[in-house]
Amino acid sequence: MNREIETCTIDGEMIEYSIIRGSGAQAIFVMHGGHSNCYEEFGYEPLVRNGFTIITPSRAGYSRTSSEIGESLSMACDHYAKILDYLNIEKVHLLAVSAGGSSGICFAACFPERVKTLILQSAVTKQWLTPKDKEYKAAHILFRPSIEKFIWKLIATLNNRFPNFTFKHMVPSFTKLSYEEVKSQMHEEDVDAIKRMNNRQRSGSGFIMDLQQTGTLSSEELQRIKCPTLLMHSRHDGSVPLEHAEYAQQHIQNSELCVLDTWGHLIWLGKGTDKVSERLLEFLNHHEQGQVLGNC
Repeated sequence: MNREIETCTIDGEMIEYSIIRGSGAQAIFVMHGGHSNCYEEFGYEPLVRNGFTIITPSRAGYSRTSSEIGESLSMACDHYAKILDYLNIEKVHLLAVSAGGSSGICFAACFPERVKTLILQSAVTKQWLTPKDKEYKAAHILFRPSIEKFIWKLIATLNNRFPNFTFKHMVPSFTKLSYEEVKSQMHEEDVDAIKRMNNRQRSGSGFIMDLQQTGTLSSEELQRIKCPTLLMHSRHDGSVPLEHAEYAQQHIQNSELCVLDTWGHLIWLGKGTDKVSERLLEFLNHHEQGQVLGNC
């Protein structure tokens, strides 16, 4: 995939984004997950192969995007909408992943006229980790802006030298299954996919903001979403419980829940991933009505 990395200045603040151009006229706007950025690639290849252009902004505080735009979810979403203005794109399919679920929900609720469909994959849809949780406390130590760069450098170095060892020890954070159960469901290339992920991951100041802002989502925001919505979540997700997708389905009127049997949070890895892309493409094509891309 040929990825173009660009920046633009909106209201005096820098926003970084990437564009991977498909052969068709439709755009997918991605709200990436935690520790990610505009270099995200999970699940992209089948979409581009089927003609979709993918636009991924580095969310507030991630990579080169200013943390100043992330004072609140709504403020950040105002800036994301202005990226579409800048690119002269009127309407998009909105894909929100994991910790980016909160941003996707807020965007779809605040800018219904810009969103053709909403897809939530392994997404946070309500209060997630709290200050009482050990994972929250650990994240504030390991992924605070002053040291996260060194943590990710260490993880990437270990992963590059010992890919199978690293994969085995990271699996419990992604799944409820035992490692032996994961081994029976994984693909050989999953180990390399995790290695590539760990080499592009950074937290910046974005992940700490994600942790703080997931608790600001309300059921009213979910209820304001009117576009067709597809919720995709593994029953074995060990990072974001399936109840997040079930909760969203209860509050989004025009929504469909697709419970997956993939081995964990990273629904693009392992057995069953072909069904993930097939179902997503089926959903997108069903709701496609020939919206034309602007001059991006």
